[in-house]
Amino acid sequence: MNARDLEGGQAAGTAGIFARAAERTREHALRYAGAVTPGEAWSLVQAGEAALVDVRTPLELATVGRIEGAPLIEWPRDGDDEAIDRFVGELAAKLDPAKPVLFICRSGVRSHYAAHVASAVGFQRAYNVLEGFEGHPGAGDGWRAAGLPWTR
Repeated sequence: MNARDLEGGQAAGTAGIFARAAERTREHALRYAGAVTPGEAWSLVQAGEAALVDVRTPLELATVGRIEGAPLIEWPRDGDDEAIDRFVGELAAKLDPAKPVLFICRSGVRSHYAAHVASAVGFQRAYNVLEGFEGHPGAGDGWRAAGLPWTR
């Protein structure tokens, strides 16, 4: 959170984050509620304003690291209808479609698709975590580079 977010307290901070996420939706013509930075995602989770869902593979979590408390609902890489249906079913079983959900993957690509599909099936407050957990090669971005909590 930056100083502007802190001026009105936690509520103003989270409202500001959601407003910036919506602005990114308009700027990039996204088909879901919005996109947040890793720092914004962490602020929303800490405030109890959103659930964070990891869509990477179990192998990625085991070898690269994971975010404690973030459930794994793996995004189907093959993308066939049956795999997408399994993803949607698991999402619906674990989360409330009326509450904000933030999707994170390695770099922000799979989580983009997860947010899109979630929005299409009734999760109207689906968000992508930009940069993902590991960020982009050589860019120094992502959840870990931001110094946010994670574990092996």
